[in-house]
Amino acid sequence: MDGRDLVRSVKAVGSGGTAQGWRTVRAAWRRRRADAAALPQRGAERARVPGPLQGVEPEPGGGVVRFTRSELRITVTAGGAVFWGWDGAGPEPSYALAGSSPEPDPRAILEPDKEGGWRVVSERVTVAVSLHGAVEVRTPGGVVLRRDLPPRWWEPVGGGAARWMQRSEVAADARFFGLGGRATGPRLRDGTYRLWNTDPGRPFGPEDDPLYITMPVQMVVADAATHLVFHDTTWDGTVTLREGEEGAGSGHDRAGTCELRMDGGPLRCWVMVGTPARVLHAWASLTGAPALPPAWALGHHHARWGFGSEQEVRRIVAGYEERGLPLDAVHLDIDHYDAHQVFTVDTQHFPKLPLLAEELRRDGVHLVSIVDPAVKAEPGNAVYDSGLDADAFVRDASGQLVRGVVWPGESVHPDFTHARVREWWGGLYEERLALGFAGFWHDMNEPTSFTAFGESTLPRSARHSLEGRGGDHREAHNVYALGMARAAYEGLRELVPQERPFLFSRSGWAGMQRYGGTWSGDVATGWPGLRASLSLVLGLGLCGVPYSGPDVGGFDGSPSPELYLRWFQLGAYLPLFRTHASLRAGRREPWEFGPEVLEHARVALVERRRLAPYFMTLAHLARRTGAPYVRPLWWGAPMDRALRDCEDAFLLGDCLLVAPVLDHGADRRAVQLPRGRWYDTATEEAYEGPAQVLVDAPLSRVPVLARAGSVIPVRGADGGLELEAWAPARGRTGGGLVVADAGDGWDEPEIERYVTRWEGRRVVVLRDGEDGRTEPSCPVRMRGLGV
Repeated sequence: MDGRDLVRSVKAVGSGGTAQGWRTVRAAWRRRRADAAALPQRGAERARVPGPLQGVEPEPGGGVVRFTRSELRITVTAGGAVFWGWDGAGPEPSYALAGSSPEPDPRAILEPDKEGGWRVVSERVTVAVSLHGAVEVRTPGGVVLRRDLPPRWWEPVGGGAARWMQRSEVAADARFFGLGGRATGPRLRDGTYRLWNTDPGRPFGPEDDPLYITMPVQMVVADAATHLVFHDTTWDGTVTLREGEEGAGSGHDRAGTCELRMDGGPLRCWVMVGTPARVLHAWASLTGAPALPPAWALGHHHARWGFGSEQEVRRIVAGYEERGLPLDAVHLDIDHYDAHQVFTVDTQHFPKLPLLAEELRRDGVHLVSIVDPAVKAEPGNAVYDSGLDADAFVRDASGQLVRGVVWPGESVHPDFTHARVREWWGGLYEERLALGFAGFWHDMNEPTSFTAFGESTLPRSARHSLEGRGGDHREAHNVYALGMARAAYEGLRELVPQERPFLFSRSGWAGMQRYGGTWSGDVATGWPGLRASLSLVLGLGLCGVPYSGPDVGGFDGSPSPELYLRWFQLGAYLPLFRTHASLRAGRREPWEFGPEVLEHARVALVERRRLAPYFMTLAHLARRTGAPYVRPLWWGAPMDRALRDCEDAFLLGDCLLVAPVLDHGADRRAVQLPRGRWYDTATEEAYEGPAQVLVDAPLSRVPVLARAGSVIPVRGADGGLELEAWAPARGRTGGGLVVADAGDGWDEPEIERYVTRWEGRRVVVLRDGEDGRTEPSCPVRMRGLGV
């Protein structure tokens, strides 16, 4: 940003002549002045590397390796995760960890390695350190999965936060996944990715990066093993990736590379090695089990910016009911607020909101409220006044309130990095609960503050508590939404202790799954946006956030009937199934796209309702194991390279393979199958994998295939639990899990395990329990017997 940018912005806003526009210009001036005055000038810098190895100091689970200009602490934890930190960095304090750092593994020891280096050997991984500070992650068999070259720091001569860079090499066949929500694809192509939570300010497509949720979390998949690496640093930075290349014949392999550059913060990371399932289980153990949504949150949600009134909400709900379409939740956007002020209601258009909520709840429809962090800076605004009394808002270096511009106008932001502020904010949800809201949707929490140019966030010099350590927005920005989610989740636990909170957030950071999920932001309407929707859900699941979903139909514009239907069909198999659009977009109700689309959408909705017990089972398994509901095809076979490069289909749990239609005009599509027998659920035709097969995909449905031998809990015609079992291949067995949910409270439900097998000419399904195998406790519908 320079003066010419500012002049152009002023002229542009001046020509528009809007008061809101001038407020954004003034906010930009304030931010520019604050950062110029309070942020240290970098000036001359001094480069540093670790230098030669000097000695070691064994510790439980590992030890400290000392170099001339730095030291490296390595610890293998009892759960198998490996931590290392440079320059004395430890695992705490950390916003990602669910609690204290895990106990070290007493069996892991620091011992000499080849060529004068040292290594820590454990059951699942070996970490070796060279004479000059290179760190290798090896399998127990000695195969190198990752090699971090000696890091480099650039320290201001006058003092201040040091920039640092870490270059790494991975196997030539490795593929990169993760880094939070990336629209380019679940597999991250060569390029540079920024680590800074960002509101793009418009509907986004696959080419846009960064987006609302960035995380320094990579899952790297190679033939030898899968590993997850997490650099626990909240500062701004970039990750540059380049996939490797295997040499043909006698040619040499070219390793894949990763270069991480951070503007500050500690250089520390965690590494987990194993199968994808084991890696994400270790990740969830470290950063927290995913929150369990209430059962209704796994149904269909309808949202729109611009409902406008209670009458319009009733009209939409009645439209679903009259057409026999299942509906579980309605989301109210900022237009239900009084002048866009959070924790208020426009009583002119929503005069009897508690009564509306009660009527809808009786019909099985739950109200969900948007909640933004920006608080209108106006005396007399109850939230602003109580926040002043609690000293809750972010201030600058001089002690003045930091003011930005958001929907209500000039606004201030709570400092969610302070425990007292989180407690204050969590208590405010009592007002929402009293109005009858059953769930909450956090928006604009990157945080976003409108400016006439540049980044739409708070000044980087803005001061934050950071749990009493003190710091500025450079460190706090990426975890701002995480703190807001924590405040709400803990507040709701106090206010309604008997119910599981329902909460999802547009922004977040590593560990956000502890408090809820996310939606994929304001994706642009179009076929590329449809494809990006699947990429985001898959990528977030591999970062440990299993509950997410897109704006079905896209956020802007008017999708064609075909595009809307294909998006709707995809959404029916994703964890968060929500139609949503902007104020200026076309409608998103299924009946607005003609009778043919309506009937096909009805089929998708009815199937989602039928699969509700399966989604609830996947939710419980995600909480217990960290496994996402939506998984890449390579989940069970990461060494299968054909599956590793497949990005247009996914596994829903272990039992179903969903192949959405992502291209205009397609009525057939190729599907890459994992090993084993798979049944087309519509025709019961069987296919043998691994193979690529061509299947029908008429406008009425998308291809869904069931794994042979699987047992899937579904809702029967009478509304009760039923088991849908698919015949295993001859001579083989199968099975499945069923979690009979005990309601929306905190009671632990029972996990039922079922097995399928051939007995003579028939297939039997038995419950596998402590007393042996018994008959199922609910009806069984057998399928796939005609093959």
